Amino acid sequence: MSNTYTDLVKQTFYFPQEGFETKDNNLFFNGLDLKAIIEKYGTPLKLTYLPKIGTQINKAKTLFEQALKKHKYEGKYHYCYCTKSSHFSFVVEEALQHDIHLETSFAYDIEIINNLYKRRKITKDIFIICNGFKQKTYTSRIARLINTGFKNVIPILDNKEELDRYKRAVREPFKLGIRVAAEEEPNFPFYTSRLGFRAKDILEFYVDQIEGYEEKFQLKMLHIFLNKGIKDDIYYWSELNKVINLYCQLKKICPELDSINIGGGFPIKHSLGFEYNYAFMINEIVGTIKKACKKAKVPMPNIFTEFGSFTVGESMAHIYSVLAEKIQNDREIWYMIDSSFITTLPDTWGIGEKFLLLPINKWDNEYQRVVLGGLTCDSHDYYDSEEHVNEVFLPKTNGDNKEPLYLGFFHTGAYQDQISGYGGIKHCMIPSPKHIIIGYDKNGKLHDWVYAKEQSAQSMLKILGYL
Repeated sequence: MSNTYTDLVKQTFYFPQEGFETKDNNLFFNGLDLKAIIEKYGTPLKLTYLPKIGTQINKAKTLFEQALKKHKYEGKYHYCYCTKSSHFSFVVEEALQHDIHLETSFAYDIEIINNLYKRRKITKDIFIICNGFKQKTYTSRIARLINTGFKNVIPILDNKEELDRYKRAVREPFKLGIRVAAEEEPNFPFYTSRLGFRAKDILEFYVDQIEGYEEKFQLKMLHIFLNKGIKDDIYYWSELNKVINLYCQLKKICPELDSINIGGGFPIKHSLGFEYNYAFMINEIVGTIKKACKKAKVPMPNIFTEFGSFTVGESMAHIYSVLAEKIQNDREIWYMIDSSFITTLPDTWGIGEKFLLLPINKWDNEYQRVVLGGLTCDSHDYYDSEEHVNEVFLPKTNGDNKEPLYLGFFHTGAYQDQISGYGGIKHCMIPSPKHIIIGYDKNGKLHDWVYAKEQSAQSMLKILGYL
């Protein structure tokens, strides 16, 4: 009986599959020879494959357009990228090449918008959906955008007082949205999201504060955001129907209202066993909105989505070498990696996120159960289970000193740099790994380049005041 890692994968999953295949017992990621990249740049490293961003955007846009056509839906669909998932210019600019719009969450995001406009990456016609609980620095920047001709900026009101700031600061007619506070899942420690208006307060707020001021500002959008994302369960459909029904009520007294923003994105693949029917969910969403509007006899709204992780998550991988194998007792075998989970993949210990873990080489070796350990002195710097099973199985190293075992954590492109901090001080002063970008050049050929070198001791000492 054969017990190689290849056998384990093929017995457990359908393999190869989209984005992953092996050649000569080495792993390829979206057609990229990862072994060759490691030989060129070494480990640890972060790898961003830019073409995957466009693939994801076009997948969602195509499925929505098909659903609109199927249901003879009368509104339009708009794809927004929420910058908080990854603010890097190479990510945002790649996304913008696919005719999308942007969602912001903090004051400094507006500086990114200004910079993109100066560099002619966007026009003033782009939709800018401004979310979040807003301080004065944020609302003043939003007002400045509107006053300088960005006609599709839509600040999403998070509370009743926010509108007063725009009344004072905005000189042009402007559009508004209102965020509806979502009820959280039953397993949450609190019942209702801290963000947005209580649903029962919105009609009264519209009548008291917005109705009659249409020449100055108009309510154009209702927004809802669900932390768990778009999933086929009672909780999701209940919350979606709540905002749709509220739209139908408001539309009868607010003819300017024409859009629903269904925040909370699609899940992405964190296991080779991942299954999700994107087409089914999109069809159900479009059909549900149409059915409710027909019943209420109101026009169908434009549909906005805000996809962050779905846009950028599957474009990145983190790659490490196994430095050593340690047998600490009769049950646990530790593989020590040349970096840290706490510093490079903070979601793994912060919220228990499971990323797609696969070896890069040695697929023809026998496998064994292991625990992965990081370099910091923190006992929480480990990884011991995958999304599909409460264990980690990887090839045996077989004491091979010629070539270490290389490991890849895939689909890590959303939030990890934002949470761990980029270019600052990391736990135990573990350096940030080098970052490699792969994308198409002007001639349509793939090329790779170093976006950031491995963080140096000198850069950290300067931050700490020693230099």
